[in-house]
Amino acid sequence: MKQLLIIEDDPYIAELQRDYFLLHDYQVKLCHDGHEGLTEALTGHYDLVIVDLQLPGMDGFEICKQIREKLDLPILIVSAKKEEIDKIRGFGLGADDFVTKPFSPNELVARAKAHLARYERYKGGKVIEAEQINIRELSIQKSSRRVFLNGKEISLTTKEFEVLVFLAENPNRVFNKDVLFDRIWGLDSNGEIATVTVHISRIREKIEADPSNPQFIETVWGAGYRFTV
Repeated sequence: MKQLLIIEDDPYIAELQRDYFLLHDYQVKLCHDGHEGLTEALTGHYDLVIVDLQLPGMDGFEICKQIREKLDLPILIVSAKKEEIDKIRGFGLGADDFVTKPFSPNELVARAKAHLARYERYKGGKVIEAEQINIRELSIQKSSRRVFLNGKEISLTTKEFEVLVFLAENPNRVFNKDVLFDRIWGLDSNGEIATVTVHISRIREKIEADPSNPQFIETVWGAGYRFTV
């Protein structure tokens, strides 16, 4: 039975979420304070976390950030905040989904099920052996800096390789262009943020069967890029 943690300070909303998940045979723990919720998330054994943004003690953004730094599990934000910048920030900190209040409890359950299924496929489909990453027909050999698609070697530039490895090592997470530029080129680089878009485009041309309909590196409009497994 899947274990869910709901961090929500409104008792009515928290209990509504809990009741719907109980109807679908999930075990649910409720926390109404940010600090308490983070401690529970990091010390318990949960399959998925649902977190509000406006919480006493610690906001949901910081909770997302700290959970993602230590755990690999689905994180869903459920919030009354509707601004695009809040969604972008949430995705950038590691949230897998953003549901706006008021919400349909049945839709929330459906989204949670979808993310749990996706993570299970990821765990079953991604194998890391020493310095090698295998995801479906794509194989990345980190130590030798070689990439193979369906057994055929793909030639990548140094930065293309680094972008691909970074995204592949952080699957199903959305990274905006600023974060990717910082991680790959560094804050002291004299380059431009637009180079991220160029490199993503070039990588797609080399590893995607149809670059206009990518199956590995997806664009999350308004948020950034996500390596999907």
